[in-house]
Amino acid sequence: MVESQFRNARVVLGGEVIEGSLALREGVITAIDSGPAQAGEDLDGDYLIPGLVELHTDHLESHYRPRPGVFWDAMASLHAHDVQIIGSGITTVFDAVRIGSDPDLPSMGEHVEKLTGAIETGRRDGWLRAEHFVHLRCELPAHDVIAQFEAHATHEHTRLASVMDHTPGQRQFRSLDDYKRFYKDKMGRSQAELDAYLDARQAEHERYSAPNRAHIVARAKQLGLPLASHDDTTLLHVEEGVADGVAISEFPTTLEAASAAHDAGLAILMGAPNVVRGKSHSGNISATDLVRARLLDILSSDYVPFALLQAAFVLPQRVDGLALPEALATVTRNPARAAGLDDRGEIAPGKRADLVRVRVVGGLPIVRGVWRQGVRVS
Repeated sequence: MVESQFRNARVVLGGEVIEGSLALREGVITAIDSGPAQAGEDLDGDYLIPGLVELHTDHLESHYRPRPGVFWDAMASLHAHDVQIIGSGITTVFDAVRIGSDPDLPSMGEHVEKLTGAIETGRRDGWLRAEHFVHLRCELPAHDVIAQFEAHATHEHTRLASVMDHTPGQRQFRSLDDYKRFYKDKMGRSQAELDAYLDARQAEHERYSAPNRAHIVARAKQLGLPLASHDDTTLLHVEEGVADGVAISEFPTTLEAASAAHDAGLAILMGAPNVVRGKSHSGNISATDLVRARLLDILSSDYVPFALLQAAFVLPQRVDGLALPEALATVTRNPARAAGLDDRGEIAPGKRADLVRVRVVGGLPIVRGVWRQGVRVS
């Protein structure tokens, strides 16, 4: 039996922080004790927390497509992403891979094959530091989203799908004026070109979104694949999600939608960068306000991996009555449970020894060591 022990740590449990030690055997936590211990690796008073669980990060895609029109080698992109993920204390990651082509990415199916193929290879060959799963981001207005969903939904590593519609005038960008302000300079198009682009996107929405959603929802139910909704904005959006059997409401944009999702028993996921910055980058509701209202269950690093750990340590400073164990649950236990991964996400006997050593320096949580199933990986 492979045994190891840590001592002199501030161990963050589900409801408290204790000063003590922790023992492991064969990658599983076997004992937690308070008070001093003589044996084991001395953590010098640092925090010992569960490995973080990330359900929705677009970061792999940003490594694969670092500039518009530039596509990197998929395996190299995954390696760079994996190193940054594990270095941020994330031991389980659901890599969000967008499916569904549009004029900016007309051959998306080819790119999906490369990215999911790299993940499958990395998992099979055992060189990934974090445990990687695939989260299919289903762009409903895309003409080929169903074909791409069918090609990847049954893979062993596909564990979550989200239904989303980024059509101008829908959900996140209900206001076309807000959309134009956000994207006009970013897209580098004239006003006439932008107007033509908006007309084409809205026509695709009218033609494809509803039937594509119906198909993907039905197939996900057949496959037992958990579903998330995305950018719920109104009560009707939440009611649609509940009727479709979604389990997670990702990035609700209004208090009305978040409250309705909470009342319906959906797990509410928001972006950790929203917490760190103190506001949404697109002008929607503040994630910290949802924490204050006790309406937030899960944080996602979204586009900045380290934001997940940073947000968990920032929240107790900003929200009265919120202790560190409760804040850390939004990035460990809660996402693990929402994804059906009951073997991880907390420090308790019988749970996986996915662990992170953290020291707070100048208010910033610094990762000093990461273990996955008891094996040091960073």
